Amino acid sequence: MKRPITNLSGILLVLATTTFPLAAEPFPRSLPEPQGVSSEGLLDFVSALDAQIEGMHGVMALRHGRVIAEGWWKPYTAEHNHVLYSLSKSFTSTAVGFAVAEGRLSIDDPVLDHFAGDAPTDPSANLKAMRVRDLLTMSTGHQDEPPIAPDTVCAKSFLAQPVPHLPGTHFKYNTAATFMQSALVQKVTGQTVLDYLTPRLFEPLGIGHPVWDRNFQGICLGGYGLRVRTEDIAKLGQFYLQNGEWKGRQLLPASWVEQATAKQVSNGSNPDSDWNQGYGFQFWRCRHNAFRGDGAFGQYCIVMPDLDAVIAINSGVRDMQAVLNVVWDRFLPACHASELPANPGAATRLRSKLASLEVSRAPGEPTSQLASRVVNRRYVFAANDSGMQSVELIPDDAGRTLTVSVQREGKEMRFRAGFDKWQAGRLPLSGGALAEFPDEPVAATCGWTAGDTLTIKLCAIETPFHQTWNLRFEGDQVRLDCEANVAFGSTRQLNLVGQAE
Repeated sequence: MKRPITNLSGILLVLATTTFPLAAEPFPRSLPEPQGVSSEGLLDFVSALDAQIEGMHGVMALRHGRVIAEGWWKPYTAEHNHVLYSLSKSFTSTAVGFAVAEGRLSIDDPVLDHFAGDAPTDPSANLKAMRVRDLLTMSTGHQDEPPIAPDTVCAKSFLAQPVPHLPGTHFKYNTAATFMQSALVQKVTGQTVLDYLTPRLFEPLGIGHPVWDRNFQGICLGGYGLRVRTEDIAKLGQFYLQNGEWKGRQLLPASWVEQATAKQVSNGSNPDSDWNQGYGFQFWRCRHNAFRGDGAFGQYCIVMPDLDAVIAINSGVRDMQAVLNVVWDRFLPACHASELPANPGAATRLRSKLASLEVSRAPGEPTSQLASRVVNRRYVFAANDSGMQSVELIPDDAGRTLTVSVQREGKEMRFRAGFDKWQAGRLPLSGGALAEFPDEPVAATCGWTAGDTLTIKLCAIETPFHQTWNLRFEGDQVRLDCEANVAFGSTRQLNLVGQAE
């Protein structure tokens, strides 16, 4: 599936600047046992995520509408938003559901009825047959996905794409189809999906600061680009688990929730794959009669109606199935039909584990014999495709913290990296012509992994991405290698040689 090429050194930051000063109302909290969940089993679940899955950022587990476990791997926090990628799709289809409930459109409307002005001069029979329902179920009839980059995606580019299959007969994961849902909501309501959902979903659920990327026309991207907190993901899951009801109010018709989370189309036959269990209205069916929204590199909203449970996860992982396997193998056995006896010892161990979670820091020692000869020196790189011009290391805190000064594309970027703790800051990251945020929250650690090599780990903590920099010094030169944890393209990002001035 095609997505924008995105990494830490070039994160796509096409962000709407509107935020909402809402009180982020939390879920009630509970010990696990009163909700029929074993603290020992939850500890096993969290420990398995920590040990087996490289790149966990945050997890929240709910049973019977109460949070029974929550934790974030430092430097990630409960308070920060996190990029959702395709988990945004489930929010977009929710906006369509509200619009349908308000009589603004029907899922059986032909798409061209709403976008006649953007249609090709001689639309094909298949394009004429495409309905809103087909946008929702990823069965538009496309063989190849239309463009989805923010500077190109629009109704005209979507409708220009050939439609070789009869809509409704061919499942093709299609982020541009979700953009069309966003564009459709904006067309029939006069509001972006962000603004439209604010009084209908975000405000009632207490989702306080959603941020959504837009295309060059000001339309929210729909298929990706939304940022909310881990707890906000859990709120969406609980909302769907409660069939569109929240605090005694039926916000979204239960009939829509039933349709959206049911198997509307087939997408494979592998019984062991959670990507082959069927697809609804921008929700995946899962094994164990569950359903979910998910996004690239491990953003999950997992709803388990049989257990009355929800799990929200943010991460930066390469193997998304592996995370779901841990949920099925470790969380499900921890759940029981009725209240369990109190287990204060296990509950204490669980709390301790959740409080100690941390992304692995940069390895190594706080200094080396070479350090005094390479700090406070500027190393300059020859012209290169990455735009990296120079790097300089400036020590403070008796050398246990380094300020890394980078010149890139004519701009200076500075961040601090600590030997024994994450140093937080903000860093401007290249986001292209449509970028609206000047910088991103980051955190970094460092260590000397050899006498001549400094390793720096840099996390952009509202995203799945971190980079590991290795700077190997020899004489008056430094070799800079940079590897990302995950990326839509190559994870190898830099391999440069710099010369001391």
